Amino acid sequence: MMGNLTWALIVTILIEMGVLLLLGEKRRKVLLASVIINILTNIPLNLYLLYVGNGWSTLLIGELLVVLVEALWYDLFIKNLYHAAIYSLLCNVISFLTGALIQLIFIIHN
Repeated sequence: MMGNLTWALIVTILIEMGVLLLLGEKRRKVLLASVIINILTNIPLNLYLLYVGNGWSTLLIGELLVVLVEALWYDLFIKNLYHAAIYSLLCNVISFLTGALIQLIFIIHN
């Protein structure tokens, strides 16, 4: 279980860091903030989904809360709530879809 949580966290951090870089973000404090906020949101969300609920509605609500929390977090560093919301939304949508694709590939090959 810990291996799966660690793997999910590492993949999420790498994907979201890539998204930020593709969006032109170069400030180290913002990139480091991305790592920190992913540790603070990814692990609790995955533990919650694992132990409490794993339905689509639970997942959607959890992901929306993560987008909101991360947008507010990014705003502390970039001082622009619109850009912070865009960062959070794009990072989380792309990492979620990538994770879903990885799971689908795993299911197909097993």
